[in-house]
Amino acid sequence: MDQRLNNPFKTFWMAGFECTDKLNAFGNRVDFLNLTAHLELIDEDYQRLHDFNIATVREGIRWSQVEKAPYVYDWSTVAGMIEAGKRNHVQQVWDLCHFGFPDDLTPLHPMFARRFAALCRSFVHFYRCINPDDVLIVIPINEVSFISWLGGDVCGTTPYCKGYGWEVKYNLMRAYIEGVEAIKEADASVQILTSEPLVNIGAPLNATPEQIAAAALQHEYQFQVTDILSGRICPELRGKPEYIDMIGLNYYYNNQWIHNTFDFLVWKDDPKDMRWRPLNDLIKEVYDRYNQPIVITETSHPTEDRGLWIDMIAKECSSILRSDIPLLGVCIYPIIDRPDWDDLITWHHSGLWDVNTHNHERVLYHPMADALLRAQKKLDNILLPEMCVL
Repeated sequence: MDQRLNNPFKTFWMAGFECTDKLNAFGNRVDFLNLTAHLELIDEDYQRLHDFNIATVREGIRWSQVEKAPYVYDWSTVAGMIEAGKRNHVQQVWDLCHFGFPDDLTPLHPMFARRFAALCRSFVHFYRCINPDDVLIVIPINEVSFISWLGGDVCGTTPYCKGYGWEVKYNLMRAYIEGVEAIKEADASVQILTSEPLVNIGAPLNATPEQIAAAALQHEYQFQVTDILSGRICPELRGKPEYIDMIGLNYYYNNQWIHNTFDFLVWKDDPKDMRWRPLNDLIKEVYDRYNQPIVITETSHPTEDRGLWIDMIAKECSSILRSDIPLLGVCIYPIIDRPDWDDLITWHHSGLWDVNTHNHERVLYHPMADALLRAQKKLDNILLPEMCVL
């Protein structure tokens, strides 16, 4: 049976609201749900989605904001967000840790995993008091691969280290798995969605055998997080295949590069570099490895190429959906524009709506809107005869 028939998402196209609450490179806490005024304008933001037949969103609880003291939680803001979802008939997928940790924690702290597991357990109990019966989909920790590099190797966020990327990743995955165990113990029906970067790392032209092997190894490293979670490696952390219900992949314009030089393989080049790989090919590699349903959990493009990027995503999704790969959805992330983490004056212009920074007015970017409507029409021809949304 086509696994798409068991799609737990309300709509195939989804919207992601940037929810990071991390410490940036300067040690300053950023809070994008407030910086973008999403918390203030959540009803209006949800209502705008109806014009594009989007009724599933990614939201975040902001760990640094809800845990007021160790093991003491204030869920009032999250409760208001849940009520907004109900009012506007929007399904919410919840990120429990989207880069931010409480001030007294880093992934290298000996109590980090215990604190995260307690947060996960508390969230599930709180959520079920409000919504006892609906489908609950959770992303425990967003982009472990990226945040391990950012905080463990280039001093871009806590714990501000160099040369500790593996240690940060290992400890984040210890917390991730203990968090999943706590979630499943509280409610076995909760579905776990991962959210990891999908990349392609190629060798230089005319590469030596050693350079080819080094690039292949770096490419392979992108799977470490999911391999740990599924128990393929580091079995002492207690990962299991059943701890993954859906594989989430984050894919942007700069996710393909050359090993060591870090030169990007440009997606718009015609003809393309021979080392460039189409998105459908990268997704097939992941599906062949894990044999789990796939979700594109993040994708977007900055500035004037936003519409062209959505056209490309639609073409690749069409190819995937016509294969035997169960692609369950695509999340435009961010749906509302966002500033740069380390330069809050500069906004990326990467959303379906830009933001007037003086009054937070949402300004629709029409080329991207037109492309999204084209994409929906293109994929509806494949999806509508087959999908049976729960």
